[in-house]
Amino acid sequence: MKKNPLIIFSIFVLSIFSHDLAHAKDSYFEEGKKLFEKKKYIDSKFYFEKDIVFNPKNENSYLYLAKIFKEDKKNILEENNLNTVLLLNPKNEEAIYFLTLLSIEKSNFSKAESLISALTSVCEKMCTKKTELKEKLDSAQKSK
Repeated sequence: MKKNPLIIFSIFVLSIFSHDLAHAKDSYFEEGKKLFEKKKYIDSKFYFEKDIVFNPKNENSYLYLAKIFKEDKKNILEENNLNTVLLLNPKNEEAIYFLTLLSIEKSNFSKAESLISALTSVCEKMCTKKTELKEKLDSAQKSK
């Protein structure tokens, strides 16, 4: 059986392209994170959004987008991204923490209490934040 050189070449090119594409997908989040740490939020947002196109279940990209929207004071977009993180991973402590802060800010005290309870049941790394959240909640409730 004679092999067609064009087919062999096409397979070779496709394998290189798919390898490069897989590498690019992995690097979108990392590049976005580097830019975020340098406080280049607009540039990092682009990379996190690109990562979501290729990895729609990457909770970390949604979390970083929420942090960007928090900086920009775009509460609705922040909340949407935090809710997406919690849909993907209901035990994401950081998302629970930020959503609790947002709920307190919006005077949604019942939701904040519910989120503090959720954090209590899943906390491993952010257990110390529960006290801070309870104090903020109490303070906000007293001022209303």
